[in-house]
Amino acid sequence: MKELLTPPPIVHNQHAEIRELFNRYVVPSYGRFDLVLDRGAGSYVWDVSGKRYLDLGGGIAVCALGHANPEVTEALVEQSRRLLHVSNLYYHGPQGRLAEHIVTHLAPGKVFFANSGAEANEGLYKVARKFGHDEGRFEILTAINSFHGRTLAGIAATGQDKVKKGFEPAVAGFRHIPFNDLKAAQDAVSPATVAILIEGIQGEGGLTPATAEYLLGLRRLCDEKRMLLLVDAVQCGHFRSGRYQSFQRILEGIPGAETFQADGVSMAKSLGGGFPIGAFWVRQESHGVALADLLGPGTHGTTFGGTPLGCAVANRIFEIIERDHLEQHVRTTGDWLKSELERLARAYPVSVKSARGLGFMQGLELQARETIPAFAGSEKPASLQMVNRLHEAGVLTIPSGNQVVRLLPALNIPRAQLAEGLGIIEATLKSLG
Repeated sequence: MKELLTPPPIVHNQHAEIRELFNRYVVPSYGRFDLVLDRGAGSYVWDVSGKRYLDLGGGIAVCALGHANPEVTEALVEQSRRLLHVSNLYYHGPQGRLAEHIVTHLAPGKVFFANSGAEANEGLYKVARKFGHDEGRFEILTAINSFHGRTLAGIAATGQDKVKKGFEPAVAGFRHIPFNDLKAAQDAVSPATVAILIEGIQGEGGLTPATAEYLLGLRRLCDEKRMLLLVDAVQCGHFRSGRYQSFQRILEGIPGAETFQADGVSMAKSLGGGFPIGAFWVRQESHGVALADLLGPGTHGTTFGGTPLGCAVANRIFEIIERDHLEQHVRTTGDWLKSELERLARAYPVSVKSARGLGFMQGLELQARETIPAFAGSEKPASLQMVNRLHEAGVLTIPSGNQVVRLLPALNIPRAQLAEGLGIIEATLKSLG
């Protein structure tokens, strides 16, 4: 048997020293895994001890082209030599071109650039309030189990009680309805309701895609009631489903869906591939109102949103995705991934309840913790225990709620590396008994 060598003391010290820096100086708002990562390349990362991990979490759907992509680095360096930052008091080419990319992939409209998904959603709330202001309408319906960010308005919009605790009173103007339940949406509309905001695929809520019937029904409802239909595509957007937006993929080939369009879409995460940038797109016109021009000068702003540097990176990511046909890669490889996850669900029913998701936003729904013998002795959720075991085996994944383990790999990950990860996941499931 090969002898396992203990890492030298300097590695142990580095791990401990970095953890101590966090413990002493970083606000403890995250439950961090006991990993200290040092570098990455493609879909692999290494910790400070030199251990390699296959990254199937992608920074929670952020690293669209993996780690240390040389073309992204080139775009960063090239643009940083030209123009790093100017305020939004001026025009610059990278922002205009990025807005054109987004509009071309959606529909006629305009784009506002921010720094994160939460900020992008804040912009959508303001569009909705501005749209309904003169009629006294301000309320936005969102879904139970949704997630829309960590700002005060974001947690009010989020349909999960756990994110709200300790931050009451909640920002007014949000009510939650069951996801994929059209009648519940119809029944919930009040004279104050101005918009409905949903995710195309609920991410933090357990990888649940919207149904085609739900999307089309919400569009009809919003048309009838003169409301806005808004989509939070922060996690499920930017080609992660195999189309630019997940609702485009869900509605493919559905009769009556040819003209479907949302009124506003928020985005971030994969848009910058690791560089922090968010955005929201607003439809050119809706209900006879020039929606894209509602937020005129002085109504909304940001210091860092849409900088030349961030936009140059996002433009390069768009170009690579289109050049390398990654949309099709995600579709075909994602279909294969789904079939493999479904096979694991059938093969290990004691541990796995089902396979969930679409494209490169997929995962395994585990059985309840107390029914899995290997997990029953701990109070930690089954998803967290599974993720920790996969860390030990050399794979990074992301927990979602108590029972779902998410796979959110880079859009350009080769199928062979996904197969490698699936092999480790299967071996881990087998070890559970």
